[in-house]
Amino acid sequence: MELKIREIFLNQAECGYQKFTAKLIPTSHNIIGVRMPFMRNLAKQIVKDDWQEYLRTADDYYFEEVMLQGLVIGLVKIDVSIRLEYMRKFISKIDNWSVCDSFCIGLKFAQKNQQEVWDFIEPYSYSENEYVVRFSVVTMLAHFINDNYIDRVLAICLNISHDEYYAKMGVAWALSVCFVKFPQKTFVVFQSKKVEKWTHNKAIQKCIESFRVKDEDKMVLRALKQK
Repeated sequence: MELKIREIFLNQAECGYQKFTAKLIPTSHNIIGVRMPFMRNLAKQIVKDDWQEYLRTADDYYFEEVMLQGLVIGLVKIDVSIRLEYMRKFISKIDNWSVCDSFCIGLKFAQKNQQEVWDFIEPYSYSENEYVVRFSVVTMLAHFINDNYIDRVLAICLNISHDEYYAKMGVAWALSVCFVKFPQKTFVVFQSKKVEKWTHNKAIQKCIESFRVKDEDKMVLRALKQK
């Protein structure tokens, strides 16, 4: 199965797209250069076939091979506990922001299983691994910025202390989405200036760049940037 998948990817490789992707994801090596729409369609085909055998034998050498596994885990229709176990095994394979974010956003089942998924992802926010932290906060921003979880998401963002770039960017992104959906609550967090300086300023910058944030709010946020 895996050899066939690799052959499919190699046949779909685009040299120009490979170079473009490599620049976007500098921490990832062994990129073939396969476009995401193709990988999503392939994941759907695998889900209709023997996806258990695919995940059991899947290789991790190429970027696309890891990405495909994450897409399949997000698509299969299985019990929550079983999916969480597949997720647990997959998280250790994440070594770049692209695989991380695509995986997190694809976990649509989280919408109907909030408590179970929250209990699963919350401990990962305290990891020493930058991509594990990013996995936690990107899953939060994708599926948990709602009335029931906004306070918990903001508390997590306040408590994360991590020096690595992609972890801090994940927190900044999460805070900017929180501000779009819950500006008053998130404004209090910005006003407290308890978030690490770089992350605080990056989050405000992302809010200012957002078309979903009002101009008057952007003016207030600019004054809250830390020097």
